[in-house]
Amino acid sequence: MSIYDFQVNTINGSLIELSIYRGKVLLIVNTASRCSYSRQFAGLQKLYESHNDRGFEILGFPCNQFNEKEPGSNSEVREYCESNFGVTFPLFEKIEVRGQKTHPLFQFLTEQAPFRGFNIQTSDGQKMQNFLQEKYPDIFAGDGIKWNFTKFLIDQNGQMHGRYETTTEPIEIEPIIKSLLLK
Repeated sequence: MSIYDFQVNTINGSLIELSIYRGKVLLIVNTASRCSYSRQFAGLQKLYESHNDRGFEILGFPCNQFNEKEPGSNSEVREYCESNFGVTFPLFEKIEVRGQKTHPLFQFLTEQAPFRGFNIQTSDGQKMQNFLQEKYPDIFAGDGIKWNFTKFLIDQNGQMHGRYETTTEPIEIEPIIKSLLLK
């Protein structure tokens, strides 16, 4: 099985096959526009604008599972992300990224790249780890998605390159994206 075997619905409801992204470097992100980490939309958009013409795509999957930070319909989410964050990269329909109704794509991604922890050398990483351990120990346990803005980097061959947790800012991934685009 590969990333290219999955079908997803765009935020407008059209079914597409991820094989249309064959040969591109992909950053797949579960997003939430009302989350405190929604500031990452700006960094994601900057990465997209800087590298899209070289074969880089960001695929955003809105999710309302973490403190209900993605309210509204798909069209409301799209409009809000475009008008408030200037998002032009592809957005897809709202999905679940953990639990019994996990979308098959995110089940695959978490199997390919299990949770390796937060960078507790940073205050944000330590804060997120403490928050989840204290308030949501069930979310902290296991390999599932921990919060909004978990990022999966896929190389041009559809292979998992890495998983980057919520507290990893998009700019931190840019050198890795650049190195993959050179291959």
